[in-house]
Amino acid sequence: MKPNKQTSAPRWSRRDFITTTSLATGAIVFGVPTLLRGQNLNSKLNLAAIGAGGKGASDIACCDTENIVALCDVDANITARQLKKYPGAKTYQDYRKLLDELGKGIDAVTVSTPDHFHAIAASAAMRQGKHVYCQKPLVQTIYEARYLRDLARTSGVVTQMGNQGSAADGLRRAVECIHSGIIGQVSEVHIWTNRPVWPQGLDRPAGSDPVPETLDWDIWLGPAPARPYKKGVYNPFNWRGWLDFGTGALGDMACHTVNMPFRALCLGHPTEIEGIALGAMNRETYPLGSKIRFEFPARKVSVPAAKKTFFHKHDTLAFAPATFTWYDGGQPDASAPNGHDFSNKPPKELLTDIEALLGEVPNSACLLIGDKGKIFSPDDYGEQFFVKLNDDKKFVHYKKHPALATIPQTIPRNSFKGDNDRRHHQEWIAAIKAGKPEDCYSRFEVAAQLTEIMLLGCVSLRAGQKIQWDGPNMKALNCPEAAPFIQRNNRAGWKLA
Repeated sequence: MKPNKQTSAPRWSRRDFITTTSLATGAIVFGVPTLLRGQNLNSKLNLAAIGAGGKGASDIACCDTENIVALCDVDANITARQLKKYPGAKTYQDYRKLLDELGKGIDAVTVSTPDHFHAIAASAAMRQGKHVYCQKPLVQTIYEARYLRDLARTSGVVTQMGNQGSAADGLRRAVECIHSGIIGQVSEVHIWTNRPVWPQGLDRPAGSDPVPETLDWDIWLGPAPARPYKKGVYNPFNWRGWLDFGTGALGDMACHTVNMPFRALCLGHPTEIEGIALGAMNRETYPLGSKIRFEFPARKVSVPAAKKTFFHKHDTLAFAPATFTWYDGGQPDASAPNGHDFSNKPPKELLTDIEALLGEVPNSACLLIGDKGKIFSPDDYGEQFFVKLNDDKKFVHYKKHPALATIPQTIPRNSFKGDNDRRHHQEWIAAIKAGKPEDCYSRFEVAAQLTEIMLLGCVSLRAGQKIQWDGPNMKALNCPEAAPFIQRNNRAGWKLA
């Protein structure tokens, strides 16, 4: 992976390292100077929250440096609780009413709803020129991923997806080290997780329950097909395992755990995806476990140069084909709290060095195997990692490995204080005030591609077969049955903005 000088960036680079000029041009197309529109750019932003409970509560808290002017949640009890923290905010159950009434008074929104609602709410805000922070996974379908990516390009708004590990210095350092060629060409990536930790492998329950007076069930359903309310089955958290509302273990964790290797290996479109379900895969929920293989072709990508000069600002890296394997859950186990035995992990022979390092194999981790060595991250966010070169006897923490000391920093660090979640939000806020969408490390331009890869695993599971993927044309070449999972047929009245 020896870097070479280049004079023109390839397509992948143009898309992922988008320029301020093109963004500003897009803003003009929308008729609103979105990079300069607010009156609070040098003080506080006026921010609205769409989804105020669960992760939404922490998203709001991470933005408490700004003016929280509106809280929207389909459950009025949730906004009532949040109103105690933000007494000056107006409350809504319908995000459409919020945008209609307060549109000109809002600079930015957070979207912290179930997966199936992300694209609906985010696109509506972006069409109004609002900057958007949207929780992971960015969307529920591949079509929506490209829709929001393109909308971010043309609108010029500042965007960020909520995979807060992106703010970690360790993750950015891992990307630099792999780009340097320290472990050579990476041919294998193995990522496993303890998810699901919610019910899956279920059929739809019969009957219905009374809808709570404080909950607007029709808005909660949004673009998904109508179904009766059942207490504790879908709302507030168990929606993750249901095909109509969530994206299973992949949706919950892959935007975190795949984030580092995705960036480090500049993964674009896979050409083949094969998902194998462990336990039942039905028409209602994801299975209790899955093993999914993604094949990526060779690729050449432009990255920031390690040694910049006036005439040389980017290097071209040539990556070999790579296989990425995802493991979640395990074999069905009725006696286990999560319904599975956590057994779904890479082959034992790949885990020997990890067990020697930690004394056990963690239930969530990431392993990259190159021809010159390995990199292992034992946490969900890639914040910490260990290196074992071919001549090393064991894994060594990246801050202590001597071979990494001379690798230059090429990626800017997040300079904000607090935990990674807060730093990730504050990076977005600062980018809004500076009018620089490119300052967000997980902007939709990048996050959409990461999310799309993850969603292809969901498509393969739902289609029940190997997928031959034509990425540029967004088509499963060998499987027309996959089309409804690539682009959903939304319920009447719930179109993307």
